[in-house]
Amino acid sequence: MTSTPPMAPWQERAYVRAAAAMDAGRLGHALLICGPAQLGKRAVADRLAYRALCRTRDAQGEACGTCRSCRLFKAGTHPDFTVVSFVMNKENTRLRTEVVIDQIRALSASMSLTPQFGGAQVVIVDPADAVNPAALNALLKTLEEPQPGRYLWLVTSNPARLPATIRSRCQRLEFALPPADEALAWLQSQGHASAAAAEALAAARGHPGLADAWLRDGGLALRRQVIADLQSLAEGNASAAATAQRWAADEHASLRLRFAADHAVALATSLTDPSRTRSLAKWFDAANRTRALLRTTVRTDLAIAELLLAWPLDSGGKADGRRMGMTGEVR
Repeated sequence: MTSTPPMAPWQERAYVRAAAAMDAGRLGHALLICGPAQLGKRAVADRLAYRALCRTRDAQGEACGTCRSCRLFKAGTHPDFTVVSFVMNKENTRLRTEVVIDQIRALSASMSLTPQFGGAQVVIVDPADAVNPAALNALLKTLEEPQPGRYLWLVTSNPARLPATIRSRCQRLEFALPPADEALAWLQSQGHASAAAAEALAAARGHPGLADAWLRDGGLALRRQVIADLQSLAEGNASAAATAQRWAADEHASLRLRFAADHAVALATSLTDPSRTRSLAKWFDAANRTRALLRTTVRTDLAIAELLLAWPLDSGGKADGRRMGMTGEVR
């Protein structure tokens, strides 16, 4: 078999379960591949498709990597493999943010045809929770009319966003966060230093994929800067307005607010003063509301400034007396 990129242990476990079900004829027409983002669900789906479409699998049942089907799959031109995801809008100016009905109708039409290689046919919808309401009925109809040898795999980090009628017609392949020691060992195997890996894993609440991304793209350094900024605000060495302008100046505003909210929780867990704990809990809620506001037309810098004005400024956990309103206006 031509080697495939090594998988993380939790990916390998999911793949082995699904592959065993496929070989035993227990893998149904529809599969819901779900779990937290950035755990490699799509990589598992792709490897399963590679296995399903190979015409001359090896002794272990894996794709041979050399038959015509495997070569076409690796080239991205296999006629019996389709990925449905975001496409360009009608003006061809940007990617859509949802999967539309024309895409699902095309999916249904292709799955009604005989596979060109005479074997399996695989369609992956990723992310499945992006299928818009108008297209969901068409997707449901396809799920209700299974064809032998046709697989429809829905990949999502938010299965609750799919209607129950869709979820109930799918087998589930669920991903979960791995044990901490396994996650830490994997991060170290990716080349991250032990101390940094442990710090990132703690910041990511045990999520190795997220920790890996933060270590690679500067997210961990951003978290440290957020904590330093909050410390400066608490000591009266920085202004809320200037800090908010800096936090809102790039695409990382939402991530900064996540780190800030996490820091509030970390501080609260170390306190014994109930009033300070309540103050930080209240600020945590406000930070999450502000983060949600960033998806609206609110002025990002004003919304963040109002939040930061309420950050505890002294050892008693008192803010500067301004109300934690969430309108995006500094009061």
